[in-house]
Amino acid sequence: MVAEIEPFHAIAISRLAHRMSAAGEPVIHMEFGQPSTGAPAVAIEAAHRILDTDGMGYWESPGLKARIAHHYAEAYGVAVDAEQVILTCGASPAFVLALSCLFRPGARIAFARPGYVAYRNTVKALYLEPIELPCGPAERFQITAAALEALDPAPDGLILASPANPTGTIISDEEMAAIAAVCARRGIRIVSDEIYHGLSYVGPVHSMLEHAPNALIVNSFSKYFSMAGWRLGWLVVPPAMIDIARARMGALFLTPPSLAQHAGLIAFDARDELEGHVATYARNRQLMLAALPALGLQRIAPPDGAFYIYADVGHLTNDSLAMCETLLRETGVATAPGRDFDPVDGHRFMRFSFAVSTDRVEDAIARMEPWFARQG
Repeated sequence: MVAEIEPFHAIAISRLAHRMSAAGEPVIHMEFGQPSTGAPAVAIEAAHRILDTDGMGYWESPGLKARIAHHYAEAYGVAVDAEQVILTCGASPAFVLALSCLFRPGARIAFARPGYVAYRNTVKALYLEPIELPCGPAERFQITAAALEALDPAPDGLILASPANPTGTIISDEEMAAIAAVCARRGIRIVSDEIYHGLSYVGPVHSMLEHAPNALIVNSFSKYFSMAGWRLGWLVVPPAMIDIARARMGALFLTPPSLAQHAGLIAFDARDELEGHVATYARNRQLMLAALPALGLQRIAPPDGAFYIYADVGHLTNDSLAMCETLLRETGVATAPGRDFDPVDGHRFMRFSFAVSTDRVEDAIARMEPWFARQG
């Protein structure tokens, strides 16, 4: 029997947006968590040089693996050997590797609801059982140690995300330590999605490796490094799992693109440019938070990090997918329906990405204010 998974509805919204754009309509893309800035200039310059001098092929960059390992020491005070870093074709294959390394079919995997659509779909596609824990305002839309402790029986695994998608919420260091303690005591293996690290507006973000040395860590160059199209990510595994993870990476995905690896190594140290992007997102976040009351959207998840606003639109609609489509057709602003992130309550939520330029955020607000006023 083939595993059945739901489509990613934001992709359908994006297809419509691109058709409208191709027809000459001015569209603002706020449906995906995709930075509009592009790779750092020095990384692009390096890529041009490599294209002229290197035929490339299947390859793992020792320099990039070492630089990522060093990043964990300098950012989190955690020792990671370069061989623990498995380079992947973005974060999505890293999740496949992590889950297939840890679990057999039928294993029960817990994660927050709302949560990133690929958690549910990847778990199902690998014939694992998703255990979605409802997380609302009382939990700041995040997994808690108490919720994990209350599960009976204990799940086999936990997917954690901080900052989270679609909410942007961040788990405190104290709560993360408590979660790690519950997982250690109950034998729950942790996969920590840290793809939005570097994008915080409320202070430092901690890695689960600080509290759970045997956790598997997923990250990517798509968000902070603004390199979504380069398809480059990584998975950090415990020493005992290096051979298991390398075997799966080689068999399923071979290697990430060689050009992306060259560029990624250079991008790691383009901090001034990258922090400039974060400053832009911070301005965009403030614009959105100031504008939300005028849109009639008072109930939102705390956008501590990432670049999302997850808003309750239940007072306006019981079908946020239809609302997103109508908003796009009538204003040219593309957004994501909550149904992607929450199959139970997502029909009354929508997600706005503010990863676009500030002038585009200002334009989107100007278009949406009268539209939402008419809905109310």
